Amino acid sequence: MNFNNKYWGLQIVFAILVIFFMFYNPIICILIIGIALLLFAFYAIWFVNNLNKNGIESTGKIVSYESDNEGYKTPIIEFTIAEGKTFLGKPYIHGSSDLDKFRTYNQNINKAVKIIYNPKSPEKFILKGSTNGFVIFFLIIVGLVFIYFSVINLMGYNAIF
Repeated sequence: MNFNNKYWGLQIVFAILVIFFMFYNPIICILIIGIALLLFAFYAIWFVNNLNKNGIESTGKIVSYESDNEGYKTPIIEFTIAEGKTFLGKPYIHGSSDLDKFRTYNQNINKAVKIIYNPKSPEKFILKGSTNGFVIFFLIIVGLVFIYFSVINLMGYNAIF
């Protein structure tokens, strides 16, 4: 998800809190990260559910793939909305695995894919039937583990940390 433009102030506050507690009490730092992961996952669940209820289903085609600095690939999809305007962009939520670093995905170029987009802002779209659920589930599990071990440790019990 792209939080860079809208929530930059919140990101700065989060970074300052994490850095401060990293030196003051690292357990609180882990607790803050766990809470942030849960909030991020719940926002993603809300966004996907909202799109499934209110979004418009359409068909797009994969134009290319974009690799980030670590080699993970994200599809660039072109689609036309109901008003006839054409959009080109990346899915708002997309999960990649380590296998994506080694695959070329050239066979998927110009392949038709189903998408669901937000009619109010069509640049916010997701691939229909993608594996976003696994990514969100993973974030929830990691967030809960971080919170569990930090609360146990803050209560004075011996935890792994």
